[in-house]
Amino acid sequence: MTATLSQQIQQFYDASSSLWEDIWGEHMHHGYYGADGKEQKNRRQAQIDLIEELLQWAQVQQAENILDVGCGIGGSSLYLADKFNAAATGITLSPVQAQRASERAAEFGLQHRTNFQVADALDMPFEDNSFDLVWSLESGEHMPDKQKFLQECYRVLKPGGKLILVTWCHRATDESPLSAEEKKHLQQIYEVYCLPYVISLPEYEEIARQLPLQNISTADWSEAVAPFWNVVIDSAFNAKALFGLLRAGWKTIQGAMSLGLMSRGYESGLIKFGLLTGIKE
Repeated sequence: MTATLSQQIQQFYDASSSLWEDIWGEHMHHGYYGADGKEQKNRRQAQIDLIEELLQWAQVQQAENILDVGCGIGGSSLYLADKFNAAATGITLSPVQAQRASERAAEFGLQHRTNFQVADALDMPFEDNSFDLVWSLESGEHMPDKQKFLQECYRVLKPGGKLILVTWCHRATDESPLSAEEKKHLQQIYEVYCLPYVISLPEYEEIARQLPLQNISTADWSEAVAPFWNVVIDSAFNAKALFGLLRAGWKTIQGAMSLGLMSRGYESGLIKFGLLTGIKE
């Protein structure tokens, strides 16, 4: 990962993670609002429901050694470690996130089964064939080399192990290329959220087939998660959140002011919430 992009991502999450935890809690990802996106539920419950729905969709009943790529403050890692009585390792570019994840592990009595560290997902410090579940929930969009990212996930996955990749995508372009206006919209998202670029779900699937992952399944859950952004917008503008934004700094303020970019992206069909799973033989 290029030094500049890596530093931008680190600084973004160093500055914003404590605010997110204060307002939203430990899960730094979308919520699930039913297949049609119309279920009404508590916002934190929606985030837990997303994890459970993903496990069901990918047919994961058990895991012993889990890698959470882009672990945030340990939301998914700790949830999965507790659910499966498993060992879990989380990696992030943010020292602030890694430290907070370790603190939270101790709070839940999971410090002996979890490990959080600062590491680059494009050059992971793990041996080949180390994990039976590699979980990446909304981190692929930050990767400047999508092929290298999936190759690393594949490398550290044990034979018979499963990859679950969930990431922001743009719409498929097989029928029509992205318009100039769509490219401009995406570029604005990239600048705000420290993304190099995103690709379509069919492009991810092609990379996965070249690895080669077996039993590949993909899905578009855009409709199920789209309400998330309006809920975030509603929660961002209260006294506590506004004070936290001022403390977090300009980049975080800019991110809050630009939440509508994602909401409008889902509405127009430009932004997609892509899922991919497969098994390493």
